[in-house]
Amino acid sequence: MMRTYFYSNAWQPLPPCHDSLESMQVFKQHCQIAEEYHEVKKEIALLEERKKELIAKLDQAEKEKVDAAQLAREFEALTEENRTLKLAQSQCVEQLEKLRIQYQKRQGSS
Repeated sequence: MMRTYFYSNAWQPLPPCHDSLESMQVFKQHCQIAEEYHEVKKEIALLEERKKELIAKLDQAEKEKVDAAQLAREFEALTEENRTLKLAQSQCVEQLEKLRIQYQKRQGSS
């Protein structure tokens, strides 16, 4: 026996006239259409849910892409800052060495 799904009384077919073959066929067709309608509605709901999941994944991927780009920019800036600090450190070491030499000369001449 075929299951029938009727969402409201508006979808509920009138009972068939058992004396009329055409009435029985129309009722059977109506039940089949109702069954197909239910299956399509169910599939649409599943596809809508899948669409939401895919949109969420896309949003997450785009956010991660933006995060990765931001991290790359920060890495570039920190690399440049590191290079600048190493250069400053090198200059300070040179200056310190010059000051040591001057100090030693003064100590030697005193």
